[in-house]
Parts: sequence; structure tokens; C-alpha cells
Amino acid sequence: MKVRSRFAPSPTGFMHIGNLRTALYAYLIAKHENGKFLLRIEDTDKERFVEGSLEVILNTLKETGLFYDEGPDIGGEYGPYIQSERKTIYMEYAKKLIEKNEAYYCFCSKERLDMLKSNSEAVKRPYKYDKKCLYLTKEEIEENLKNNVPFVIRQNNPINGTTVFDDIIYGKISVDNSELDDMILIKSDGYPTYNFANVVDDHLMEITHVVRGQEYLSSAPKYNRLYEAFGWEIPIYIHCPLIMKDAQNKLSKRFGDASYEDFKNKGYLKETILNYIALLGWSPGTNEEIFSLDDLIKIFDYRNINKAPAIFDEKKIKWLNGEYLKKLSLEEFNDLAMPFYKKTLKKEYDFLKLSSLLQLRCELFSDMQEQIDFLDELPDYESDLYIHKKMKTTKENSLSSLEAILDSLRSLNCWTEDTIHEGLNALIQRLNVKNSIILWPLRCALSGKQFTPGGAVDIAVLLGKDESIKRIEKGIDKLR
Repeated sequence: MKVRSRFAPSPTGFMHIGNLRTALYAYLIAKHENGKFLLRIEDTDKERFVEGSLEVILNTLKETGLFYDEGPDIGGEYGPYIQSERKTIYMEYAKKLIEKNEAYYCFCSKERLDMLKSNSEAVKRPYKYDKKCLYLTKEEIEENLKNNVPFVIRQNNPINGTTVFDDIIYGKISVDNSELDDMILIKSDGYPTYNFANVVDDHLMEITHVVRGQEYLSSAPKYNRLYEAFGWEIPIYIHCPLIMKDAQNKLSKRFGDASYEDFKNKGYLKETILNYIALLGWSPGTNEEIFSLDDLIKIFDYRNINKAPAIFDEKKIKWLNGEYLKKLSLEEFNDLAMPFYKKTLKKEYDFLKLSSLLQLRCELFSDMQEQIDFLDELPDYESDLYIHKKMKTTKENSLSSLEAILDSLRSLNCWTEDTIHEGLNALIQRLNVKNSIILWPLRCALSGKQFTPGGAVDIAVLLGKDESIKRIEKGIDKLR
């Protein structure tokens, strides 16, 4: 069997992390077996269409390296790959089902359907269409069509017996047919519903493996009945577990934790995102956690996908991102960090030097703001900052140290890391004190912070002589 999988998103806005995981799993399933990965755009719900969404989908897949073999922008022998361009195909297949008594025209008005729903709510039963239009005569149907009475086409599901299907993750599932509604296949505007279009397209495009979210598990019996009605082979279903923010809440665009763009804007690398979402509900069966896309292609087995919801652990993905950042060259790290530097800092610095201080300490680019914002402007801080039990510093000895540091550094003709080190080491030896007695007060005066990227000398080099002297003078004034 030649494996063919697909990613079939709707162009409704951003690329949800769950959607990207579906695309990744479908891609890995195909590539693991040297098969084909397709992109199909399901845009038949015109009310949900968002301008520019198609570009978001195309750009995200290409940016993350999930290159498709067939799709709307590159074509293929099974196109078109945009559902709105396949409208006549769906009507043709819906009519074939009508001929087989597996579907029927429904001319019920909105008012009647609303009444049925109200009645169901009143008796606290799930709403089901009552099949009234199934029993229309051929003459009544032809008369309605001739008079252009609005209609939909419904699936004709049985009311007795059960429908059984096998899911790779959840096993054998049995559904009582009395619970199946006669779902709409073709809407009154002539467009197919999602449920119908994807079955027709998956068959015509010879899709062998269908990856989708757990929320579609309950719809599988309806899909299977369509496959059986047409006499088509049912593809392999892989239903993925939900991705949760925590035990109670899903990821939310509102809180900036649901889309690929959200995480990219926070400074997560695309490699990190793909690596992490691959592990959301799937396990390689080892303790390894860092995988390239090529690694995943080699080892991915969809049979190892879990049933339980996957919790999105921000601490874990931050750690993983930090590991990826450490593997970059200094130049690569600096290039990626530059947009975040420019967003926080208005002045020019030796950014390569700054990157050398941050690379091993940074897990996320967006977290750098609070680490480097002191460079442009010294924050307001309390003199208690100079008191550090471990460093053996007090306000009194810090004042003495800063006064001595000021005299020493002012005399330097060349402001480099080496000359500053030499000047401070000479001062430490002359005063016969521990390094911390000099270096901690200097760091406090230069940064106004307890934690900084790099030590006092690194900060002094970045700030330059004039700004460093100015800040040391402010520190002296604060301690007097």
C-alpha cells in the first residue's frame, strides 16, 4: 500500500498548535513510509473564512519544513486542492447516494427545524432530524425542485442496529444507530458540509491515513457509513488526544498560547516547536527528548500515540528551547536575538558581546527584556541592593569600594575588558579584600539589578567608560 496522508485545515485565521501537530503527524506518517503528504484547503464554510488565512497556512508549513508533495499552490494529479473549487464534484456524489437511497432531499423550513430542536430540548433529548422528507414521493420532490424550493441533502442513516469501527488509538468503538442523526451532506447554498466533503476528497485523493483530533472521534461512524454506502475502502483513522493548558483548560488564543505565531513571537525556535508538539501525545519509547525533523521521520510510529489528553508544559518547552539555543553558533544566536534587542534597546551596543553573555543563560528571547533593559536606562533601586550576606558587603563597605573604584577606573586611558580587569585586580590587591567586596558593589551600581547577564566587568565594557563612571557616581550618592 502506498501511504498517502493529508493535512486539511480550514482558512479561519491563525495556525493552532493542535493543527500544526496534526500536520506534523500526517507528514511523519507519510515520510516514514516514503509516501506522499498532501495539503488540502477545506473552505466550504464561507462564514468562517478569514482573509489571509491561506497564506498563513502555506507559510507556516514551509517555514517549519513540512513540505507537501501536492497542494493548492503546487498542484498535483488529484486537484483542485481547494474545496470551494470542487463544488460540482460533491453534488455529483451526493446525487449518487440519493440514487442508492443512502441520502435524500430535505425541504424543511428553518421554522420547522427550530420547532424540532425546541421539542428535543423540552424533553431533554439530543436533537435528531425526524426523517420527514425521506418519505416524500418522487413527484413531490420533482415539484419542489421545479419550484426552486430551498433544500439540503441529508444522509440516510439506519435507526436500528449498530455501527462498529476500529480506531488505531482508541480501538474498537460501537455506536447505536439510533443515536446517529441524518447529517446534512449538501447545504442550501450548494456547498458540502465538512463531514461530507472530506470523505469524498479523501477517497478521490486516495488518502490511506487520516490524522485528526479526538473531538472528531464521535463523527467517525457517520464517515464510515458514507464509505460503506459508496462501497469505498475506509482509511486508517488516527485520532490524536486533546492538547490542554492544564487539567481543566484548553490552550487559548486569547492568552497567547494557542498558535504557532504566538510561540514564534515569544522567541521559540521553529525546531523547538516541532520537537515539542511531536511529544504532545506521542512517545518514542525512550528517554530521549531532542529530535530533529529527520530524526522524527525515522522513528515516528503512530501506534505509540496516547489516549490521554496532553498537557502543554511551558516550563518544558522553555527548557527545550534553551537547549536548542545553546547548539547555535554565536553568530546564529545573535542574528535571531537582534529583533528582540532592537525592541528593548534604543541605543547601540556590542551586540555580539551581549549575545555571548546571554546564549548559555537564555531559554527564550522574549525573556531577555528584563535581563537587558538596564543597559539603556539605570532603573531606580534601593540602597539595600548593596547588602549581600554571601558577598560580605554592607552599605558602608560598598560606599568605600565604589569611591576607590571610581578613582581607579577614571584613570584608565583605554577601556577594554583587559584594562578594566587589571585596574580592579590591582585595587583588590592594594585594599587586600575579597573580589566580591569590589565586584558586587560595582555590579549593583552599573545595573541596579541583583541578577545580570555577565559580571561587573562585562557590563562596564557594554556601557562604555562615560556611562559606567556616571552610574558609579550615582551609586556613591545613593549610599552617602
